[in-house]
Amino acid sequence: MADSSLLVIDGARRSFGGGRTLTGRRRPALHAVRDVTLEVGKGETLGIVGESGCGKTTLARLIAGLDRPSAGAIRLAGRDVSAEAARDPRMLARRVQYVFQDPLAALNPRKTVRAILEAPLIHLVGMDRRQREDRVSELMAAVGLAPGFLERYPHELSGGQAQRVGIARALAAEPELIVLDEPVSALDVSVQAQVLALLADLKARFGLTYVFISHDLAVVEAISDRVAVMYFGRLAETGPARSVFAAPRHPYTRLLLDSAPSPGRRALAAGDDEAEPPDPYDPPPGCAFHPRCPRATDRCLSAHPPLEPAPDDRRQLAACYHPLGQ
Repeated sequence: MADSSLLVIDGARRSFGGGRTLTGRRRPALHAVRDVTLEVGKGETLGIVGESGCGKTTLARLIAGLDRPSAGAIRLAGRDVSAEAARDPRMLARRVQYVFQDPLAALNPRKTVRAILEAPLIHLVGMDRRQREDRVSELMAAVGLAPGFLERYPHELSGGQAQRVGIARALAAEPELIVLDEPVSALDVSVQAQVLALLADLKARFGLTYVFISHDLAVVEAISDRVAVMYFGRLAETGPARSVFAAPRHPYTRLLLDSAPSPGRRALAAGDDEAEPPDPYDPPPGCAFHPRCPRATDRCLSAHPPLEPAPDDRRQLAACYHPLGQ
């Protein structure tokens, strides 16, 4: 583990189902995360991108200690996340916070904004009333909300305002890592830009570390230092965000980029490619992407390819026997 690494994911797997029923029949297992190995440096933003069902949110839950890996390990500053979640969940909650996709659903509708922000200060930090008042004022100023919002309820907030409250709540206990799971996908485009700018500003001011989950390539490119592309529970490609988006090496990354609509360019039509990933209960042999890949050969059916670095940039890795540019 590099000295600067805050988060280390080592061969993490997460399966659901499996085993046998009461009548002895074998139940199929769904492998949501398969052999994922990643590192996130202090002060870095790692963007994790992929289609729905690729395992992004499951991996996010493992990182936050909301679920346990079936195999492998996840360590935060050298300490096992699952073990700490079992031993002292409040201490882990101080170290790792989560910002959810739906900002309104993530806030207690019966609590005011003040009560929502005070909850972690009471239960995780143990602040007294005067300390809480000062800290709540700091949090509201940090996310750009006026003090008058403190007495409002979630239903009285817009989506962008509610997400700012969610971000403030995540900041309350001064965590080491914040996991953001599709934090702007439910917001209007103009509000997305405001929230992304806020996240970038908070990162610079407080030295935060983010794991940013999204299916939106433009959002990931705008916010991330490095990016990890997931497909069917595995890593397809990782590397510096600028390198991956400028010159992708995995055909799946190229497909994602070509499929993203942008002004003045026609997006990939549904008939241009097989749009559906494989059946998770009946995965294909070898590389899971080979049924959709124009570069697939018989070798791709033999085994899943390992992540290997590009010849000209060892920071950019792709799990492909026939990577682009070679």
